Amino acid sequence: MEQKVNIVYEPLFKEKVRYFILMGGRGGGRSTVASQYALAKLKADEYFRCAIMRYILGDIRNSIYREITDRAEENEIYDQLDINDSTMAIKYKENSINAVGFRKSSSDQRSKLKSLASYNCVIIEEADEIPEEDFMQLDDSLRTIKGDITIILLLNPPPKSHWIIQRWFKLLPSEEKGFYDFELKSGITDTILLKTNYKDNITNIAPASVTQYEAYRIPKPDHYWNMVRGYVPETVKGKIFNNWQIIDEIPFEARIERYGLDFGYTNDPTAIVAIYRYNGGFILDEITYLKGLSNKQIADTLLNLPQTLVIADSAEPKSIDEIAGYGVNIIGSQKGQGSVNQGIQYVQDQKISITLRSKHGIKEYENYAWKVDKDGEILNVPAPGWDHFTDALRYGMESLRPYEREGSLPDDSQPLASI
Repeated sequence: MEQKVNIVYEPLFKEKVRYFILMGGRGGGRSTVASQYALAKLKADEYFRCAIMRYILGDIRNSIYREITDRAEENEIYDQLDINDSTMAIKYKENSINAVGFRKSSSDQRSKLKSLASYNCVIIEEADEIPEEDFMQLDDSLRTIKGDITIILLLNPPPKSHWIIQRWFKLLPSEEKGFYDFELKSGITDTILLKTNYKDNITNIAPASVTQYEAYRIPKPDHYWNMVRGYVPETVKGKIFNNWQIIDEIPFEARIERYGLDFGYTNDPTAIVAIYRYNGGFILDEITYLKGLSNKQIADTLLNLPQTLVIADSAEPKSIDEIAGYGVNIIGSQKGQGSVNQGIQYVQDQKISITLRSKHGIKEYENYAWKVDKDGEILNVPAPGWDHFTDALRYGMESLRPYEREGSLPDDSQPLASI
C-alpha cells in the first residue's frame, strides 16, 4: 500500500520519539496524516495496537475514525480489514485500532479508561480538550515492550496558560498583538513539533477555502490568528468568567455563606469551595481539590470548617445522604433545563474575589470557556475539562440567587436543617 504523504509530516513516519505534537491552524491536514500513519502501521508487520481518542467517546466516530476508514476506501483495502463499526474497532491480522474515550459522555464525571498497558500508539484529536491529569494517567499506563510507544497529539493552539503550552513550548513574538508564535523548549529531546496551517497543505486546499480562511482576518481576527494561522492566544476564546480579583487572604469582616461541593474520586478531584460575602460581593476560597477522597473524609473536612450549608452535586444522592449522616448540613443542588447557564449568569453578575492560595480555582478561572465550533462561533455550552472548582462554585452560588418559584431553595432568613 502506497500513500502520498505531505512532505512536512515525514518525521512522523521516520523518527522515533515518544511525543509528536501536530499543532497549528486550519487546513493543515493533521487528521489526514494521522489516519495515513495509523493505516500504514496497521498493515505493517510490526506490532501495532493503537487507541484513537477524544475527550468524549462518541465524538471519535465522525473524526479520526471516519478519516481512517476513508483512507482505507481510497487505498482499496477496506475489504481486507476486519471492521466493527459499532465499536469503532479495526483489525488486520494481529494489529488493531480501537476507539477509546476519556469520557463516555459529556455528563460522565468518571473516566472509563481501561488499562492501555498493551497499546504502543495513541492518537488524540482535539488534545487541548484533555485535562492534564487525564493525559498523565494515560501516559503512565503505556508501558508495553512489544513496540516503540508513540503518542500523537492533534490540536489547534490553546491559550498560553494551557498545560500543553506550559509543558512543551516557548512562546515567541508574532505579527499580531495578543498572539504568540511558538517552538519547543530547549532541552526537550523526546518530542517533535510539526507546526502547520493551510499554507503548508495548499495543494490539497480548494481556492474557495483559502478565500474563506483569509476572509476571517478583518471581521473575526481572534478566529483568524488562532484557528486559521495557528498562533497561541493570550487568553482562551469564549472565556466565561472575567474581572475576578485575586486577594491575599480573607478579610476578618467577611461572612461565610455557603460551601459548594463537586464530587470526584479516581480520575476527577473532589472540589470544595468556601463562599464568603464581603463588601457587596463574594470571596471564593479553595478548601479541597483532591482525588481519592471518601465520603467520610469529605465529611470530616467539612465538619472542621466554620459551619454553614453545603450545596453538593445532586447527581450523587447516595453520597449526599452518607455525608449528611455524619452530621454535615448538606443538600443537593437544584438542576433542570437551563440551570447551568442560569447559574453561570448569576456568578457573572457578581463582584468576585478569589484567594491567592486557590491555585486550582485560579487555573480553572483562566481556562473555563464556552465551546467553540469549527467556524469559530461560540456555543452556549461550557467546554469540558475545567469544571470541578467552577461547578462547586456554581452549586454554592446558585443557592444564594433570589428565587421566586414555589419549592425553591430557602433564602437566608429561613432556618436550614440537616437532611
